[in-house]
Amino acid sequence: MRRIAWLTFTLATLTAACSSDKGKDLGPAQRVQPASVGTSGAADLPTRDAKDFVHYVGSVNLAEIELGNLATDRGTSEVKTFAQMMIHDHTLAAEKLKALAVDLAIERPVQLDDKHREQRDKLAAQGGADFDRDYASAMVDGHKDLIDQLEPRVDKKTLDQWKVQMNARTGGAGGTVPIVPDRSENPTTMRINQFAAEMYPTVYAHLEAAKALESAVKKRYTTP
Repeated sequence: MRRIAWLTFTLATLTAACSSDKGKDLGPAQRVQPASVGTSGAADLPTRDAKDFVHYVGSVNLAEIELGNLATDRGTSEVKTFAQMMIHDHTLAAEKLKALAVDLAIERPVQLDDKHREQRDKLAAQGGADFDRDYASAMVDGHKDLIDQLEPRVDKKTLDQWKVQMNARTGGAGGTVPIVPDRSENPTTMRINQFAAEMYPTVYAHLEAAKALESAVKKRYTTP
């Protein structure tokens, strides 16, 4: 029971840290602007980079929701608590990505890709300790990969300052350092970077919570 309470506290703390600014107005650099229109009057065409990003993040959102649903059915209490957060947060992220994709005229995935389908099928065949361990491990690896996709789109200087702020918050301190997108002259790329900057705090919190979950699961099933 103590381990469950500790994990629940960890998830709540990390989520609160990344969501405390959700109700605030974003600064000018972080507001998502309408699709840019060039001198010809036509909206900027989406780049291959933008299409790849939308496809990747869209696939991740679908996978996190589907694996989360699986975990709420098969996992232990710690796993279910984490999975419910995944379903909620990635559903919101999917809705925001859908709006961005429509605005930029980019097609987004509507079903799992081969990689995530294979991952789902593997987990679906498991139960008990094997399921908990593999799900927790998949959540750590998946969120590390997603962080790697987001970080190049975020201003490095302010991101480093934000990470210092987050570390200070664990000791009771607060901060107001914003995460801002990496600047780009391409309007479409700038829109994508803005989305990445907005998404980053939640994904960072998910990664930290996934690491805590993986540690808790290992302790649960480790023979004394």
